[in-house]
Amino acid sequence: MDLSTLAVFIPACFALNMAPGPNNLLSISNASRYGFVRACSGGIGRLLAFAIMIALAAVGLTAVLHTSELLFLGIKLVGAGYLFYLAVQLWRARPEGDDNEAGLASMSRAGLARQEFLVAIGNPKAILLFTAFLPQFVDRTGTVTQQFAVLGGLFLVLECIAIGLYCYMGIYARRLFARPSGKRLFNRMCAGLLASAASFLLVARRA
Repeated sequence: MDLSTLAVFIPACFALNMAPGPNNLLSISNASRYGFVRACSGGIGRLLAFAIMIALAAVGLTAVLHTSELLFLGIKLVGAGYLFYLAVQLWRARPEGDDNEAGLASMSRAGLARQEFLVAIGNPKAILLFTAFLPQFVDRTGTVTQQFAVLGGLFLVLECIAIGLYCYMGIYARRLFARPSGKRLFNRMCAGLLASAASFLLVARRA
């Protein structure tokens, strides 16, 4: 893989990493409620889900999603349902408990990682992204699996940067909405964005 390919891939990939999708919105919300370190740790779940998707794309299994409307619909409904569930939980959250020890302990790192994993793995458009985007930078005359590994690894590294940046946004938002009324407003704004993401997912079609 030559440097000219990477010079095009890295900025294009980072633009995708920074797109305000469901996982990035979740990172903002989690950072505002549980802190920067815990929210970043939860991003491990997202990285695991994306690593699985990249592996499936590398062996061609995601082609099944392109041909199976039923499978695509099933994953889409489960993913949208989980996003709606998170939106309702966030809407009903008590902002008074966000900064005390009990509020911070209400969700473990494993729990946040599980949230991130389920949101990522339940988005069929994310799965199809890897079959539509990564192959454009693969030289078919070379070792395809090795190139997928390099490109996938770079994607995950850039995703780590995106997680950190979005979690920092969440910390900034927590300071901006320091009062309980402000926290409630911020929680409900995030809940509305997650519900909107779920709605967009419901109307998504296979590319």
